Amino acid sequence: MSKIPPAIAERFRAGELIAAIAQDSESKEVLMMAWMNEESLTKTLETKRATYWSRSRNALWIKGETSGHYQDLVSLSFDCDSDCLLLSVKQTGAACHTGERTCFHSEIKLA
Repeated sequence: MSKIPPAIAERFRAGELIAAIAQDSESKEVLMMAWMNEESLTKTLETKRATYWSRSRNALWIKGETSGHYQDLVSLSFDCDSDCLLLSVKQTGAACHTGERTCFHSEIKLA
């Protein structure tokens, strides 16, 4: 039996990708945003390693597979509209492909 909630499974059946936010489980720092489809979410739940859907490669992407900067899943929740996932992860190394700890390292200065 699938662990994917029915409302999310329905979005996948409609061909949608779901936004997935990775957050450090201890510091609560937002690390990155990526996309998930049914296969990547299922793989993440099975392996407890964050696996995303790469739109540019049109393929599964196991975070850290080439860099060693894995995201080990601590918990997973979804929002009230079932269109966004929140992965609480233990991050190994940098989350961003630029080498930064988080992808959100560029700030827009407010007036």
